[in-house]
Amino acid sequence: MMPSVRHDRRSGATPALSANLQESRLIAGLLIAVALGYLGLFLVVPVIAVFAKALAKGVATYWAVISDPMAWASIRLTVIAAAIAVPLNTVFGLAASWAIAKFDFPGKNVLLTVIDLPFSVSPVISGMMFVLLFGAQGLFGGWLITHDIKIIFAVPGIVLATVFVTFPFVARELIPLMQAQGNDEEEAARTLGAGGWQIFFRVTLPNVKWGLLYGVIMCNARAMGEFGAVSVVSGHIRGLTNTMPLHVEILYNEYQFASAFGVASLLTLLALVTLASRRAIEWRATAEGVRQQPRQTQKEDR
Repeated sequence: MMPSVRHDRRSGATPALSANLQESRLIAGLLIAVALGYLGLFLVVPVIAVFAKALAKGVATYWAVISDPMAWASIRLTVIAAAIAVPLNTVFGLAASWAIAKFDFPGKNVLLTVIDLPFSVSPVISGMMFVLLFGAQGLFGGWLITHDIKIIFAVPGIVLATVFVTFPFVARELIPLMQAQGNDEEEAARTLGAGGWQIFFRVTLPNVKWGLLYGVIMCNARAMGEFGAVSVVSGHIRGLTNTMPLHVEILYNEYQFASAFGVASLLTLLALVTLASRRAIEWRATAEGVRQQPRQTQKEDR
């Protein structure tokens, strides 16, 4: 009797189980289709459209667009602003994350709040703050005019705005990583007689190298693509204070669509390179973590 009962149970459960599996597969297929359709509509199609418009009049026209002196001036200024902002924010991010994750001190929560400030303030408002500080009618405007120092509508203003909107990226990438790693290795190194800088360069920094590189890449991408804050402080002076995003806006407003999409394609290439670099870093970090896990297990067993 027992085998027949088991057979009945199986025969009764199998259709229900099959129906549930089919329903789950159908729901999964629908969700995947919706996700792929959304990505295709809002990401893939615009990227293809940018390159299609940029190359619509041929490669010769495209090369003439990106080799235009005004385009090169915007590229040069974008690179200069990023080359200054990224190293500064890297040093700040390392120092701030190390202090917040490894030490307790008065004002720690205030520092965390200040780091998040550019995320909560509109970039346009950020630019206006610098205008109110360093503009002709600003708080330090009179002193700057007296000493013939130009910040607003000049390269220093663009660099300041870029630094402000990008300084959270490295710190916010490293703080949770350092907190998750704890202080065990640093305390062990200090017990063995290592100094502060030795601990930082030989213990802390190697442990966060992939997170640091990830934060630097994201910081650089934001620096080169920043529009709002830079637009307020630049003055839109062609060949002098126009970054690549501002140059694209001017060309588009003047109905020079081929030129606008030509310069925009360079920014799109930067975004694609950033995504590829991000995935490569995540893969390397995951692979290194998998390699180190057996070593840690062996140490614990010992």
